[in-house]
Amino acid sequence: MTTGLFTKILVATDGSDRNRAAVEEALRIGRACQAQVYAVYVADTSALESASADVMIRDTWELVQREGEKALGRVREHAEGVAIETALLEGKPATEIVKYAKEKGIDLIVIGTQGKRGIERFLLGSVAESIIRSAPCRVLVVK
Repeated sequence: MTTGLFTKILVATDGSDRNRAAVEEALRIGRACQAQVYAVYVADTSALESASADVMIRDTWELVQREGEKALGRVREHAEGVAIETALLEGKPATEIVKYAKEKGIDLIVIGTQGKRGIERFLLGSVAESIIRSAPCRVLVVK
């Protein structure tokens, strides 16, 4: 049995079409290395921290969680031939991704350079930069 270059790969998804290349690359490397692939979606709680806990916020939060489950479902659909584990995390994306990578002993994090549009695109860029700076392992940025 040959040992792959990577044994545990983490891919962060936001469910956007722009993020698809990162997911596809993580799965491709996972297949080639016969690695365990972990896909995470981080429901960003920082936007809700300052808001009051009313019905609108609860509905918004439920929508974000459904979007996360849908994004992770898409990764599972494309993971043929790959050992896949998915997780819906809550918190600040970069912090939670790095924390998860440390907990799971990840040796490669795969992220996209941009995800959703507008301000979300700008924020994802800063998330990628933060992950690169604080990751406990190699980081592959896919554009």
